[in-house]
This record gives sequence, C-alpha cells and structure tokens, in this order.
Amino acid sequence: MKRYIALLRGINISGKNKIAMAELKSGFMKLGYDDVLTHLNSGNVVFSIDKNDETVLANKIKHMIQEQFSLDIPVFVILQEKLQDILCNAPDWWGTDNKEIYDNLIFVIPNFTAETIAEKIGKPTKELEQIYIYNNVIFWSFDKAKYAKANWWKKTASIGIGEVITIRTANTLRKIAKI
Repeated sequence: MKRYIALLRGINISGKNKIAMAELKSGFMKLGYDDVLTHLNSGNVVFSIDKNDETVLANKIKHMIQEQFSLDIPVFVILQEKLQDILCNAPDWWGTDNKEIYDNLIFVIPNFTAETIAEKIGKPTKELEQIYIYNNVIFWSFDKAKYAKANWWKKTASIGIGEVITIRTANTLRKIAKI
C-alpha cells in the first residue's frame, strides 16, 4: 500500500464550499481508500491504496465530491514520499522559524506547470517575497507585515491562476508528510 495526500482547493473558506471532514473521510473510504485521515478543516486528506496514478486518484476524488457534495473542487494528489522529497529540497530561506515571514508551497494542478504559473504571475516583489521552483511546485515566502504589497499575493487568487493551484503552509505540509 502506498500513502497519498489529497489537497482539496478552496473548501471551508469564509463559509464557502462547506464539507464536513467526517463526511469527506467517509467518501474516501467508500472509494476503497484505507487509513483515511483528515488534517485541519481545509481539505487535507491522507490515505492509503495500492499503487495508482495520482491523476486518476484526483479525478476519482473530484467525481466523488461532485456526487456527494455537489461541489466542483480542484483536487491535487501527491504520493507522500514525493512530498517528503520536495520538503527535503526546500530552499534554505523557506520554512524557517522567522515569525515575520509566511512560508507557503504552491501545488500546480496537472496539465499546468509551475514555470507557466510563475511566468503569468511575474517576478516576486524584491525584499518582500521569494520563490523557488522544484519538481513542479513553487516554494513561496513573503513578509507578513507587507503582504498586500507583494506581487504574488495579489495574483495567486486571480482568474486563470487561482483555479489551477492549491497552496499550503510549511507547517501543515510538515505534519501531513509524516502522518
């Protein structure tokens, strides 16, 4: 059995796209996934299944969510081992104990590339944010106090970008990489 992580984009945010984690977990179990665990209330699901294609798994989960919750939610699935590799290859400036900096990892939904997303958003604002692309994800850090001035902050939710990415914090990812 392989361990996978499903990241659902945009659920339970500001009262929109509500999904109870217990019901989501039940939906995963009905798909035949084992050892299903949810983390936080924002669509992080860790599960086990015999080796399978991540895109196939994402499509099955997306269909289940459409059927069970009547929501069209982008789903990103990654092998837990692959996430661990990504975290091991983070740049030195990402995921530190500096409380003034907010560290995120941007996952790009298949059929798009991190390079294309970075090109559409443009250069990070000097001295406010940094990016680093590795294995089709984007490490992104920004100054918490000045986030509103950061180019990437303004554009990650824009049309043509927001619906093809999902973002998680360094702390959340470190936890789900070990579950």
